[in-house]
Amino acid sequence: MREAPFLQSLTQRLTKVRRWYKKLRRNCSSEALQELYVVQPQLYSVAKLANHGLRVYTHRLREVFRRTPVIFAASLILLTAVIGHSWYNQPQVKNGSTAIVTVQAPSTKVLENKYATQSKRDAIALKLTPVLMIDKSANNQVGQKLETIVAQGNNIRNLAGSFPYFDTIVLSVPTQRYLRSTSNNEWEAFRFAVVHPTKQSQFSQALLVSGADIETQTNSKLTVSSALTQALSEVETYRLTTSEQNIPILTQKIALSRQRYKAAKAQISEIINQPNAVYNERLVDLTEEDWKNTQTLIKQIAERMLAQGISPGLPKSVLTEAVRLNVQSSSVPKEAQELATKVLLNVLQPNLITDGAKTQANVEVAAAEVKPVMVEVKQNAIIVRQGEKITDWHLLVLESYGLIDREVNWVALLLLATAISGAILVFAAVDKRVKYLKRTRDRILILLLTLSTPLVLTMGTYYTTWSAVSLLLGSFYGTRISLTVIGLLTVLLPLNFGVSKIALFAGATGAFLGSYMAHKRRSREELALLGIGIAVTQGCVFLVLTIIFGGVSVGKWYSVLTNSLLFACSGLCWSIVALGLSSYLEQLFDLVTPIRLAELANPNRPLLKSLAAKTPGTFQHTLFVSSLAEAAACKLGCNVELVRAGTLYHDIGKMHDPKAFIENQMGGPNKHDTEINDPWLSAEIIKKHVSEGLVIARKHRLPTAIQTFIPEHQGTMQIAYFYHQAQQIAKENPFIEINEADFRYDGPIPQSRETAIVMLADSCEAALRSLKDTTYEQALAVVNNILRGRWQDNQLIDSGLTRAEMTQIAEIFVKVWQQFHHKRIAYPKLKPCKD
Repeated sequence: MREAPFLQSLTQRLTKVRRWYKKLRRNCSSEALQELYVVQPQLYSVAKLANHGLRVYTHRLREVFRRTPVIFAASLILLTAVIGHSWYNQPQVKNGSTAIVTVQAPSTKVLENKYATQSKRDAIALKLTPVLMIDKSANNQVGQKLETIVAQGNNIRNLAGSFPYFDTIVLSVPTQRYLRSTSNNEWEAFRFAVVHPTKQSQFSQALLVSGADIETQTNSKLTVSSALTQALSEVETYRLTTSEQNIPILTQKIALSRQRYKAAKAQISEIINQPNAVYNERLVDLTEEDWKNTQTLIKQIAERMLAQGISPGLPKSVLTEAVRLNVQSSSVPKEAQELATKVLLNVLQPNLITDGAKTQANVEVAAAEVKPVMVEVKQNAIIVRQGEKITDWHLLVLESYGLIDREVNWVALLLLATAISGAILVFAAVDKRVKYLKRTRDRILILLLTLSTPLVLTMGTYYTTWSAVSLLLGSFYGTRISLTVIGLLTVLLPLNFGVSKIALFAGATGAFLGSYMAHKRRSREELALLGIGIAVTQGCVFLVLTIIFGGVSVGKWYSVLTNSLLFACSGLCWSIVALGLSSYLEQLFDLVTPIRLAELANPNRPLLKSLAAKTPGTFQHTLFVSSLAEAAACKLGCNVELVRAGTLYHDIGKMHDPKAFIENQMGGPNKHDTEINDPWLSAEIIKKHVSEGLVIARKHRLPTAIQTFIPEHQGTMQIAYFYHQAQQIAKENPFIEINEADFRYDGPIPQSRETAIVMLADSCEAALRSLKDTTYEQALAVVNNILRGRWQDNQLIDSGLTRAEMTQIAEIFVKVWQQFHHKRIAYPKLKPCKD
């Protein structure tokens, strides 16, 4: 680092000598220069060294400053100061510590006891009855469970068959119920009596007298129930009003109903012992009409009770009594009341939950009505005694009087500085691998953008600059640099900031998206759409993570959705800020982004329109060179946008004297032959288009990356035409000494692949344009000769191009030339029309 001041001083001196040397050469003849060389050879040598070696020293100086640790130190100090801001001013006295001395109040002061006030408010909040609301999801669960139970009952009744199964005018409902469910003995007795009507009176008398059950088909004494007697009586009545053939049909229907009833009972027996079983034999004893009415009334009762609300923790006895009263008052058939009660008790569940938003609003209103607890601390009153435990109230009073000393938490800051140092080294390793950041100003801009995120967090909000940082860094320096910065911030910020982990992850996710996509955008409109995508991503990730990890209840949905929307809006707002700042930062830090390069390549730019108007030939030459260079850059994987923009501006210096260049003479006289007739002066005029081009570029504030194309596309090439003229003059005049440096451009030679490609395209353009009926092989030979000459002249040693790539460039140039000079159909000559 001791070398830097010396280099800086030497560079300034050499720059002054170089300017003097160039001025001397412009104003002095060759004889005067020869005399200077003889009289003051040391001064001449220094001037020549300044003219040809200043670039080497400047490059070395830049390398020295690039390796300086100033940026590292500044980054470490600033990031530590911002992220660890709370550790610079921590009170020495903490809650729960023991007072070393007795402290008295220096003056009388009235203070609010915030802790007592908050205790009062908390007590009132506990006494407030929470606002309840209907949980629709619980209602849906009840409805689904009720549908399932009703469907199960319908399946069982379908298995039992319709009831009543015969005309109730013939057989009453009790009789049909009895005949379907009676024992086999009574059923056999019924069938015997129906089949033998001639013995029925005998059987009836015997049955009435004895009251015994029928066991055989003999005349022995028998007993029978009143239900069987009623059934036989109804059948006898039916026999009197119908034909004898309908009696067997009746018995068949009764027998079929008995079979289906037996199957339904077997199904009920399977489920009756299951937990929460509600059905028994009474289900199939209900008539179809009673069952339909029962279903409807059960649903109505359930809906009514759910609408009234069932509180959590309600005693089951209270719920049972409420269900019983509702069933009795709802005209449920008497035979189905017990069944309806069981079904309702089985499906009903609490459906009232706390409405968090309204409850909180009530709490806030009640808390606002609590007056602050004000305490008067009189002068010389004891605030805390020696040996007493320090409470929050003591800390509040001591802080109000300024009696608490503060200290720096050096241990925490040291650990934070160590972590930040590691993060900076990781960034430096990525930077070294990417080789994108070559200027100190780029590192300063990255540092400023990085600091913006923790600076906003210090304000107590998590709506920080994630989207803006990702858009700007991704657009300016590419995906890897931006992803590295965002990833390191994600690791460092939780070290001291109490930022929500959900907000941190959601913001970082949107930033990762912006970092990955920003460098691929080619217009500010695309960046604006990307900003919307980042905002939506942040909002959605915040919502999903809050739902997963936050345990969101129904009452908190409004708050969660509002916070997610605000988080998304913050991402959009910061994206808008980034779009607004991008153009200013590009100008201030001399950045070239794909968007800015596309804007500079717009032919409607004033400078390009002036170039087309003042030097039309040069403009056409520029367009052809641009076509050649773009194709080669695309093939070699170079920055195509930079090559396009740089090519369009590489010859803007020719506007200072358009007629001095043959492409703008439009067939007119060549001023170098008619007016100047001095190869030395002509060479100076030709070289001047480089220096004047730089003046014009600076005047129009073109980026430095574009300005480098102006001198580097010529490098230190020889102006061969005028050098040859000077040699012819020197042959005729032996006193004239030719210095080849007078006929070479000042350089520097190309320092990048992009400027080297433009040099080669510029060199080949005139030769290719002059070729007419030439084959591909002949054109390729011409281009290879030109490229070989540039290679042998050491114009490409600093560019990074390889010999193999030179072959590819030659092939690409010829292919583009073929596209511009394709063959056309030879149209026949037409005779002139006669009037």
